[in-house]
Amino acid sequence: MGKEEGKTGSAMVERYERRVEVCFSPRQFDLYKDEFHTCVVIDVLRATSAICTGLAHGVDRIIPVPTIAEARALQQEGCVGAAERNGQIVEGFEFGNSPRAFMDGSLRGKTVALTTTNGTKAIDLAKGMPQVAIGSINNLDAICTWLMQQPGHVLLLCSGWKDKFNLEDTVCAGAIADNLIDLARFRSVEDSTIAAKHLFLSAKGNTFSFLKASSHRRRLRNLNLGEDIKYCLTPNTVNVVPVLHEGALIDARRIKEGVVTDSRI
Repeated sequence: MGKEEGKTGSAMVERYERRVEVCFSPRQFDLYKDEFHTCVVIDVLRATSAICTGLAHGVDRIIPVPTIAEARALQQEGCVGAAERNGQIVEGFEFGNSPRAFMDGSLRGKTVALTTTNGTKAIDLAKGMPQVAIGSINNLDAICTWLMQQPGHVLLLCSGWKDKFNLEDTVCAGAIADNLIDLARFRSVEDSTIAAKHLFLSAKGNTFSFLKASSHRRRLRNLNLGEDIKYCLTPNTVNVVPVLHEGALIDARRIKEGVVTDSRI
């Protein structure tokens, strides 16, 4: 798209020049990070689905940390501790990363310290980016609409499984990329984005069945977490965009409205 400001105006041209790209796993993050303004971290099963659900159901803020030790330290300071490894709640914590548990009314107004196998590690990796947000299938429309209103290029970082590629995060990233390219005239140049879009289009309308054989879905099913899987693969159950602000994830609308306080707990 040429920079024909006389026809479109500089703001319109800037919009057409924005890029959206997909990074398949945290292991590849360094290959992308310097080109982008906003990083959207995706961990559909289950960390980012739980984060979106918690904030939508009244959790004040969620502090993502990569290690169990950091979560324990914050728990001792008064945060609600939530820790998951390999799909299970870590001993000594009341919560893991089940999004259904984050609907618990007892968490309303609380600060949660969260560590997970994949998602919070990816968030920690991305924290140096100018802007970090959280995406999942359950906030798909909300994250797409929000991204269309942001400046600069967008990187969709799939958390994967222990630094490996996974299907569900890539399908979600493909859905976001497809929306931005189709509705907001973003462009992409990477084969990873093309592949993610094609996976999404193959799964579109039947994501639950498409991901039936995915490795992490099998892991969770073996742990009798079928209800979590159904919830995480259901689009648009919440209308919230978590963003990283001073080390904690909060609803983006709170920053816009200027109602963020300094208190963590």
